[in-house]
Amino acid sequence: MRERWRVIVVLAVALFAVNVVARLIIRLGFDGDDGAADRVSLGMFVVIGLILAVVAFRWGRQRPVAEWSSDLVVAVGAALLLTVLVGPLLVGNNPFAGGAGTFFAQIWLYLAAAGAGVLLGYLLLTALGLDHRSQTLKRYAEVKAAKPRRPVRR
Repeated sequence: MRERWRVIVVLAVALFAVNVVARLIIRLGFDGDDGAADRVSLGMFVVIGLILAVVAFRWGRQRPVAEWSSDLVVAVGAALLLTVLVGPLLVGNNPFAGGAGTFFAQIWLYLAAAGAGVLLGYLLLTALGLDHRSQTLKRYAEVKAAKPRRPVRR
């Protein structure tokens, strides 16, 4: 159980670190340029999606969806809270400085990137037939095919 929480915390911190790096790049490199800041933010969302796609692909091979998806929801939720509430404070901004629209837009964009990444990773895993369920069904079919048929007496 302890190892399970450690993995969740590491994933949440890694997702938050991507956001912090993006915020620092915007703050130090493109302070007044909104176009460049938008491109860096888009890159951040792409990186977050790719990280979650890889995690969904790896975890989906090892465990059932119901087990790893709850871990992923907790990690993404924690990273989202850190990103929205703590991230702006690290670069000297107020989390609510842009207003409610900007605050909630950031939440929706983060959730969209996370959802797209997880969906991409799991759909690729399922299409390749490497997910936990497909492998379990494959092993079941092999075991059933390996048993000889018993003759039926009438």
